[in-house]
Amino acid sequence: MVAIRHMLATDIASVLRLQAQCYLPDNIESEAVIRTRLASAPDTAWIAETDGKACAYLVGYRSRLGQVGALGDGFEPAEAPDCLYLHDLAVGPQARGLGLGPRLVAHALAQARREQLSWAALVSVQGSQAFWHQQGFAARPLDDPGQARALASYAGGPACYMTQALLA
Repeated sequence: MVAIRHMLATDIASVLRLQAQCYLPDNIESEAVIRTRLASAPDTAWIAETDGKACAYLVGYRSRLGQVGALGDGFEPAEAPDCLYLHDLAVGPQARGLGLGPRLVAHALAQARREQLSWAALVSVQGSQAFWHQQGFAARPLDDPGQARALASYAGGPACYMTQALLA
C-alpha cells in the first residue's frame, strides 16, 4: 500500500538516502539545505511510503513564474505567489514502476490548484524532460540572465525550465 503524507524532520535521513540513489554527485544537496528548506516550506514537502518506508519524495515552495531555484539555495517562498515551484522529486530504485512520481506530482498540483496558483514550474535535470512533459509541463525560455545562471547551476546535461498552466 502506498501513502503520501507531509514530510517531517524525521524523514531527512530517508531523503538523503533517496537523493544519493537518484542524483549525480554534483546535484546532491546537503542535509543543512534540506532541513532549512523543510522549515521554510513544510506544507509543500511530501513523502511517499510503501509498507511504512519512505521510497519517494517531492519538495517545492510557492514562488513566482520565471524564478528559478538554484542548486543549493534555500527556499524563499514568495509573498504574492502565482506558482508552485517543484524543486526536487526523487523515486528510489526499489519503487520505480509503481507510479509514485506521477502520484506525487498530481498531489502537489492538486494543492496548487486549491490555492488558486496559476502556474507550476520546475527545472528538469538529468534527462528527465520527457517525464515532466508526460506530467503536462513544457519547456519555457528564461530571458533574465540571473535566472539563466541559476538554471546553469545544475549538473548532468542541460537543465530545462518547464512550466504548466494550472487554472483555465
